[in-house]
Amino acid sequence: MSLAEIVAGVLVIGLVLYDVFQAVIVPRPSTSGIGLARYIVAVSWRVWRRYGESLAASNKRERRLGAYAPFILVFLLFFWGATLIVGFGLVMEGLRDQVVPQTADFWTSLYFAGTSFITIGFGDITPVGPGARFAALSAGATGLVLVALAITFLFSLYGSFQRREVLVVTLDSPAGAPPSGVQLLESMGRLGLINDLPALFLSWEKWAAEVLDSHLAYPLLCFFRSSHDNESWVSALGALLDAATLCLTTVEGCPEGRAKLLLAIGGHLVEDVSRYFRIAHEHGVIVERSEFDAARAQLAAAGWRLREVERSWSDFQRIRGRYAGDLEGMARFWAVPPAQWIGDRSALRHATA
Repeated sequence: MSLAEIVAGVLVIGLVLYDVFQAVIVPRPSTSGIGLARYIVAVSWRVWRRYGESLAASNKRERRLGAYAPFILVFLLFFWGATLIVGFGLVMEGLRDQVVPQTADFWTSLYFAGTSFITIGFGDITPVGPGARFAALSAGATGLVLVALAITFLFSLYGSFQRREVLVVTLDSPAGAPPSGVQLLESMGRLGLINDLPALFLSWEKWAAEVLDSHLAYPLLCFFRSSHDNESWVSALGALLDAATLCLTTVEGCPEGRAKLLLAIGGHLVEDVSRYFRIAHEHGVIVERSEFDAARAQLAAAGWRLREVERSWSDFQRIRGRYAGDLEGMARFWAVPPAQWIGDRSALRHATA
């Protein structure tokens, strides 16, 4: 018996099981610095994003970036399983005198651990000692539990993703793609749907609350991109926050109460997600005065009554400044398609110049 190998194996198993517990079972963000999955995602996303952003064609770039979340999800499941097999292999190697025939090397112990973990059980190696029997049973039970958790995890993630995308897709018609808060209010004004704004803001309040809960419980959801071109949950959130801000600062006749509530829950979402991922945020309102004046002209043409321009601009800067920096940081972190006031808008400004 090799005590060092047994201790090393138990430590590896414990570290992986703790990581699985934090990432899959605990329904809240992990603040522990031990988690393996968090570091794997942080490092791999930087490399993947750099590769995606190097592609000139936007459709290829989006396909590459959109493949990251499914890939890293499968990789993590494989990584957890493979690392657990290595841990049990170390334990089996330390208990090699309790199996028949006695394993000749670590690779044979790893093979025995793997067959026990995936419950194949060929019977060519048999545990006869109490320690080896307990290790083999533990490996089989751990493998079954990991498979069950993986299935549950996949269903939970994709269910949350689909619920998130329903409102994001429906925003395409009134707000455009990429979505814009200015275009949303412009469409509502032109179509005579101003009275529908309270219900729209309420639905997005509920959406923001669900995303806040699900995306912090399972942060990998933040990396799932929309399956539709020029759409993103980050830019959709930004469009609604901008629309609510314009309601409070620029146009008259908006549901100010609903706008304030939407800003509160939406700002909470932006702040908490940015803090969890430690995203560097920008400073300022991120909107130039000329862009704001152009937005006022669009809204006036759509039939909205506008407030006094200087007071409107001052209030707009104050309110948008509360969330603009973190929102811009999120847009750049996830490399979302640039929208009117969100993300890298240099190409949009050049196109409209």
